[in-house]
Amino acid sequence: MLTFIARRDHNLMLRINRWPAPRWIRLWMLCATRGGDGWLWYGMGLVILLFGGDQRFLAVASAALAAGVGIALFLRLKKMTGRKRPCAIEPHCWATLLPPDQFSFPSGHTITAFTVAVCLSQFYPTLAIGLLFCAVSVAASRILLGMHFLSDVLAGAAIGTALAFGSTYLAHLLLPVA
Repeated sequence: MLTFIARRDHNLMLRINRWPAPRWIRLWMLCATRGGDGWLWYGMGLVILLFGGDQRFLAVASAALAAGVGIALFLRLKKMTGRKRPCAIEPHCWATLLPPDQFSFPSGHTITAFTVAVCLSQFYPTLAIGLLFCAVSVAASRILLGMHFLSDVLAGAAIGTALAFGSTYLAHLLLPVA
């Protein structure tokens, strides 16, 4: 099964690395991946703290807990798996970003994006579409920029979502809102 996934990942990587994407997609992906570096989520946390109403502290604490656990988890998993990044295997035709580390699995940007987006969506359902659009954009950018394989991003999205639900459940359990 792992061989099948790796072969599919490699074939998709070859096609993406050679695709001369339109300029608007290039800009969107660069902005999404830079937003996924953290400033987008810190900014969202600040906006929630300032204007988020009664649940703002619980929402931000839940997202911060999930993201913190996600960061610790992906750092450990990357060292355990030792999977090379697509950009280390074959050069990309238009993206020249340097990866933040040498390992690919799982995508830390995607884990963080989904932990924050899913956590905040549970507290502010009206923001869900925008938050999930941002998270999916970050995830797609990691593939299209040659930083990750599809399976890295799918695993990151699953881990981030699970951590978000767990963190939100724990937050409501420990600090019920009246």
